[in-house]
Amino acid sequence: MVKKLRAVLCGYYGKGNGGDEALLATLLQMLPDHVEPVVLTATPKETSQRYGVKVCDRNSALRIYQTFQKSHAFIWGGGSLIQDVTSAASPLYYAGLMGLAQGMGLKTIAWAQGIGPLQRKTTNWIAERCFTRCDGVSVRDEKSAAMLQDWGVTGVMAPDPVWALAGQTVTELANIPTPRIAVTLRSHPLLTAQRLQVLTQSLIHLQQATGATILLVPFQASQDLPISQAIHQQLPQSQILTLEDPRALKGVFQGVDLAIGMRLHSLIMAAAENCRCFALSYDPKINQLMAQLEIPGWDLEQIPEAAEEISQAWLDTYHHGKSLTPDQVFALSDRAALHQELLTKILT
Repeated sequence: MVKKLRAVLCGYYGKGNGGDEALLATLLQMLPDHVEPVVLTATPKETSQRYGVKVCDRNSALRIYQTFQKSHAFIWGGGSLIQDVTSAASPLYYAGLMGLAQGMGLKTIAWAQGIGPLQRKTTNWIAERCFTRCDGVSVRDEKSAAMLQDWGVTGVMAPDPVWALAGQTVTELANIPTPRIAVTLRSHPLLTAQRLQVLTQSLIHLQQATGATILLVPFQASQDLPISQAIHQQLPQSQILTLEDPRALKGVFQGVDLAIGMRLHSLIMAAAENCRCFALSYDPKINQLMAQLEIPGWDLEQIPEAAEEISQAWLDTYHHGKSLTPDQVFALSDRAALHQELLTKILT
């Protein structure tokens, strides 16, 4: 009989970001049965209710230390936790917890990481030290794998684990007219008011040409919802679909004909549900996905100025674009299970 083991899960959890919540849901799905998770989260009550797990306030140093004292393992949940572009403080928070866990003798796993960008020498040194001392490491892209190699760290590279997330049927879709086009935009300095207006006009043209209902799907309400509301006011046949459970977010794309997305995990979820995709990239990780899956799209700063040119590109993808085949989706999901194998190996 395998001994029960308590593991602390650490990521950008409880912050309302659908992609990070999807990583948490997938991590919980992949944990061995004998592992009892405790999730560090900004919203303990909501996280506990949604996933049925024990939780700890990620902002309480005392409670975190007490939780570590009662635990056997510490897991950095997936995603770009160790990068210093959006924040110099964020990687210090995660590295500090990893260092504490390692100092207290817990088994430590860096799981499904997208490392970098690391622009500061100090951050790079801290990251190398943390990853070098982990009991197990898995990454989700070639650039992260190359960084591990430079540091002399042995790790597993596999597709983003959200490929393997089990989606849930969204009953609300039954009342929304078909065809449907899903749009996920987020705030970003490159998404200027002028560019947003051009994209909105392009969606109007696309809707006129297809008769589709435009589903505006905010993945992080604090950043995405105002944009969705601004577009909704100008689109007569559109709906804002706000979903908190990442399994339902993935399920939305089961009933969508085209997904236009800025967020990495909106594109992964859509592609995993055999939906045609068009990407608007603000980050190298999205460009990597575009290249890997041959997803059409533009970098934000390269978006055409003419709304008609944009809508025509979307219309071409809508009518002639190729979704992934079931075999391709299965292969990606199957390879993503390598992240699960790492958990089983280290936590047994």
